[in-house]
Amino acid sequence: MIIHINSYPGVGKLAIAKILQERLQGRLLDNHSIYNVALALTEFKSPAYFDTIRAVREIAYKRVLELPKGIPVILTNAHFADSAWGNQCWDAVKELSRLRGVPLLIVVFDCSVEENAKRIQSLDRELKRKPRDPTMFRGNVEDKPLLDRDGDHLLRLDITGLTAEEAATQVGGWVMDVTGAKLSQDKGPHVR
Repeated sequence: MIIHINSYPGVGKLAIAKILQERLQGRLLDNHSIYNVALALTEFKSPAYFDTIRAVREIAYKRVLELPKGIPVILTNAHFADSAWGNQCWDAVKELSRLRGVPLLIVVFDCSVEENAKRIQSLDRELKRKPRDPTMFRGNVEDKPLLDRDGDHLLRLDITGLTAEEAATQVGGWVMDVTGAKLSQDKGPHVR
């Protein structure tokens, strides 16, 4: 399966995805693994920036296609319905799922604006070269709906009051329910 986690920046996608990766014994391709090359070497949102992201994404997705189908792949992103770029990236994930021949599970996290503002300012984000300005992304939330289309299954989860561990547990349970996978009880919830 491909699990595509989409949410606003700073909500906690990566922390949750790391826990989920361990539990599912899968692979994690965080959006910053792709974007950081462009952020380091090009002007933000320049033609070279977008070209670099496309090129790095192409290499990464080629490697995903080489993985055995039984290995779950978790992707993280922050794509909005009103964004041409976001829709282009979303279509690339949909195509990746099709080429891999596995279901696409969409997970959309929501979080209150106040909690998101606290989380996005974390020093941990700065160490990972992630933006920390709460006004940079959320603005008027109603004007920025998150993409959630074209998956085989969809989970929307408000994680405002959840720890990363709690959110991962809920997502993991949902993944098990929709895929019919069995859980290993001896070492925690791992896919067998």
